[in-house]
Amino acid sequence: MKISDIKVYPAWVGHRNLCLVKVETDEGIYGWGESGLSSRELAVAGAVKHFREFLIGRDARNIGALWQEMYRSQYFEGGRVLTAAISAIDIALWDIAGKALNVPTYQLLGGKQRNEIPLFVTSTKPMGQALLDDFRALREQGWEVIRATTGEHGSPTEPTTFDVRKSIAAAAGSLKEIRQELGEELVLGIDYHHRLSVAETASFCQKLGEGVLDFLEEPIRDQSVTAYQGLRKIVNVPFAIGEEFASKWDFLPHIENDLTNFARIDVCNVGGLTEAMKVAAMAESHYIDIMPHDPLGPVCTAATIQMCAAVPNLSWCEIAPYDSNKSDHDKYFINRPKEVNRVYPVGDAPGIGIDVNEEMIAEQSFKFWEAPRLYKPDGSYTNW
Repeated sequence: MKISDIKVYPAWVGHRNLCLVKVETDEGIYGWGESGLSSRELAVAGAVKHFREFLIGRDARNIGALWQEMYRSQYFEGGRVLTAAISAIDIALWDIAGKALNVPTYQLLGGKQRNEIPLFVTSTKPMGQALLDDFRALREQGWEVIRATTGEHGSPTEPTTFDVRKSIAAAAGSLKEIRQELGEELVLGIDYHHRLSVAETASFCQKLGEGVLDFLEEPIRDQSVTAYQGLRKIVNVPFAIGEEFASKWDFLPHIENDLTNFARIDVCNVGGLTEAMKVAAMAESHYIDIMPHDPLGPVCTAATIQMCAAVPNLSWCEIAPYDSNKSDHDKYFINRPKEVNRVYPVGDAPGIGIDVNEEMIAEQSFKFWEAPRLYKPDGSYTNW
């Protein structure tokens, strides 16, 4: 079964650009994948076109070998643009493999270990009464794992000031109030989106006190392992790290040194299902559960479900809060995953279980979009 074409569609769908990739074969079987490098989709599309040049005519079933060649063929290995492109192609190849054998992809990854994928939900409300009210409403809906954000969102055209000391003071107060009101059974986390320094993270955790947080996500930037080692020595809150990692090698020191307690694998950034399953196995060897990152489109979700179904070490999968009206997606995606009673049911459709209305996607234009801009009170740039 030979690859006959690879098409890439960077297109505005709903509230954001999606970068979808279709791999076609000479037997008429095709697969869909998705890239996760938000706001740099055209760079990924360019990488996909480079890969296409030598993938045409290759056996679509040799997924691992094709992964190695894509990763290593340009001599300058790795990087988030390249692995985002590899991720999309890899997912599409696994989709093809499942369809060719008429089985869900998870059967090819070791088989189903669970019937449903537990989810966590996110509140994006600002700290204070609005956040407490939203948490209360989500808890009443039955959500057992709820994550807060810092509440500062900003925009590229209207930059927002991020005062870190005010932020950690407000977050500590709000989270303590939430824990006190909603009790110990709630799994409570916060995503700080790598906006803190080591000292600021330590200060934040000290203000919280013992037992308030079940996980702290991405408190500092991820490039320095030694910074996380230093932080680990002075903070005892479990860390959820890894959504930006672009390979098993990125994950390796954080797993080997027990720096991440929940591995935030993103199948659309880490290198697809091929690489994600290796990271999950590495995490399992250290008794670390995976906590997949999934804020993207339905193809990403469908692929993530396949991984989650097949691994033993799963905590919860993310359900994106950022696009409240997803009914629009039904025009573009066929059999897209839908949350049912706070879980994703594990289906039995062949491949990753989703199809794409290619004609409609092809008609969608690409829109340049930048992530929100945050600045410190002194005017210097900080992370969104």
